[in-house]
Amino acid sequence: MVESKNSSPVPSSPWRPLRIPLFRDLLIADFVSDVGAFMQSVGAAWLMTSLSSSPLQIALIQTASALPFFILALPAGSIGDIVDRRKLILGTEFWMLAMAGILVVATFTHFVSPWLLLLLTFALSIGDALESPAWRAIFPELVPKEDLSPALALNGIEFNLARAVGPALGGMIIAVAGVTAAFLLNFASFLGVIIVIARWKRHVPKSKLPVETFTGATSAAIRYVRYSPGIRRLLLRSACVIFFSSAFWALLPAVAKNVSHSSLGYGLLLGFFGTGAVLGAVVLQRLRKIYSVEDVVAVATAVFACVLAATALVPQLWILCFFSFFGGAAWTIFMSVFNTLIQGLAPDWVRARVLAVYLFVFQGSMTVGSVLWGASAEHTSLEKALLASGFGIAACLLLRLKFPLPEPSAALDVWNHWPKPMMFAEPEPDEGPVLVTIEYKVDPDKAKEFLEAIHKYQRIRRRDGATRWGVYYDAEFPGQYLETFLVDSWAEHQRQHDRFTLADRTIENQVLNYTLDPIRIRHFIYARKPPHG
Repeated sequence: MVESKNSSPVPSSPWRPLRIPLFRDLLIADFVSDVGAFMQSVGAAWLMTSLSSSPLQIALIQTASALPFFILALPAGSIGDIVDRRKLILGTEFWMLAMAGILVVATFTHFVSPWLLLLLTFALSIGDALESPAWRAIFPELVPKEDLSPALALNGIEFNLARAVGPALGGMIIAVAGVTAAFLLNFASFLGVIIVIARWKRHVPKSKLPVETFTGATSAAIRYVRYSPGIRRLLLRSACVIFFSSAFWALLPAVAKNVSHSSLGYGLLLGFFGTGAVLGAVVLQRLRKIYSVEDVVAVATAVFACVLAATALVPQLWILCFFSFFGGAAWTIFMSVFNTLIQGLAPDWVRARVLAVYLFVFQGSMTVGSVLWGASAEHTSLEKALLASGFGIAACLLLRLKFPLPEPSAALDVWNHWPKPMMFAEPEPDEGPVLVTIEYKVDPDKAKEFLEAIHKYQRIRRRDGATRWGVYYDAEFPGQYLETFLVDSWAEHQRQHDRFTLADRTIENQVLNYTLDPIRIRHFIYARKPPHG
């Protein structure tokens, strides 16, 4: 489901997390579920080619799968950070089980139509969209911190192995027993995850602060991404690559229909793609030891551009399978890099929400791309649409000059070093806004260096919850400066204490290097006019 100029160390043993029974059981159950999901995707795409000959309607299957992520990613991320993730995952698994059952019945009774198929595909994807941010965010709870990187790698290998097995198996089952059999196996594949998650005795951390509201949690996610330049660059790079590569997913069923009149041909193309994806996941670990992340992504992007061109120009199934194999390797390499980077750029408190923003961008690009490439193929031809997307993804190589990929941070642990203020009465959590002031006494000869350093604070304060920020000098006393920032409530300011990370300490040290006396922090809470009577 869900990598740098040698930015993060590659684990010496990627199999260590398998020693943990819960992680191992969940990985196996997830593999079965992913195989079922890929079988369902093959069945839905192939069934649509039987129900309609329109390239646009065939491409809309991909849109129906991606659109819920575009619509629900941000709400799902907020929910994943403020509710019990175990209960959320269980609820979404039961929802998908029910939708898969309805699809089985509709197909078996020949009641299915193109629009009903799109509706049920959309409904299934709703459950996946609500679950995905929470699913990705539970990994730090399943394994120790030192095993997180290999656990993510194993999850990627599991997904790509399912990508190799699921489509090929789905194609064979559809050819032998029909689409209904593939849908029925997908229905059964949800049971393993439900059993493992239901048996998980998750420890829910307790907090003295009230739970964040849905609106507040969503605003915090948007604010964090807005004031994180590295995350913004990563989102832009991934959005461009995904938009152009979406043509492959949207138009491959139509291409397979042209070169092979059997569902087995479509399954073979996806099976070779998945096999190449497994190879890409293995090769990536070695490439990261030798080459920079930019070089690895550049090569993978160029290879995928060639695959898109070959898909447009080559009419033979087996030659297309060969290119599909390399397409799978290239896809896994740049997607693994993006997924690993986004995990390494978000601290625990906002991880599910940042992952949700990433999914929002990913699936939004996939949704828009699928519609546009499908419409382009219908109004021109499959070949022209695929060639245009190939040129587009090749042009994405130029983005590295202006928007380089960020380095993941190794210091995202909380560094709550702020002293607890001495107050005559503890404010209520919802009291506010809160004005925080910090007084600095600075050597006047170092004022320029101090101001350059403290203005770097603005991004951090706003990222962690401030709605306003400013720094002022005292017109009467040289070297006297006042930093101010405004926070919506006392509870939100308390949360700010738990959002300052070890990585932010560098900027704070730069600021404090220019101070002559200890800083003085004061808190002012908005004084409302008392009611009459």
